[in-house]
Amino acid sequence: MVDIQKQIDAVERELRTADIDGAPSNVQKIGQRYPSGIDDLWQAVTTPDRIARWFMPVSGDLELGGRYQLEGNAGGEVLECSPPADGTASYRVTWEYGGGVTWLTVRLTEESADRTRFELEHTARTADVPPGMWETYGPGATGVGWDQALLGLSLHLGSVDGSISPAEAEAWQLSDEGKAFTRAAADGWAAAHIAAGADSAAAASAAEATYAFYTGQQ
Repeated sequence: MVDIQKQIDAVERELRTADIDGAPSNVQKIGQRYPSGIDDLWQAVTTPDRIARWFMPVSGDLELGGRYQLEGNAGGEVLECSPPADGTASYRVTWEYGGGVTWLTVRLTEESADRTRFELEHTARTADVPPGMWETYGPGATGVGWDQALLGLSLHLGSVDGSISPAEAEAWQLSDEGKAFTRAAADGWAAAHIAAGADSAAAASAAEATYAFYTGQQ
């Protein structure tokens, strides 16, 4: 059993629009504080053996200028990498999937010797979003996936009780417990959508479509 509500409540979700290098873009941000020192959390989010324990297997050169590939998923290039120094750390990569390119930035901020804030920012040019995708699913299309990733990291670091290996994640997602988590995460992104200025009915409709997609109803 996983304490779903504890995990959902621990996550901060934010959506905004921005002009990135002259291109209108959607920027999603998701964050959580973990009971881990910054060096340990950095290892958890940058080394292949640790990443495989909470996310999915990854190969490639995980260093500045190198390329990575997640097994059966996205790949990309490491554009920036700043290991822990003076209480902060970060890296930036391209997220290349299905012929499209978006960008991820991960930031770590030390709050104490055994507490660190993790933040992931996902940026996509609005012109690159497939027609109708945003109108149908809204930010939950990618946001629920990042919620799942943070849950995996929480279980790995002991923020919440329970155990779900990456190999078990797909089956768990379709269990009653997994569906309840997806429902809450989709609603969380609907709230972020509304806070960013979306119509409440449109945000709710997008959350319903996202939930149906992640639970195999679409």
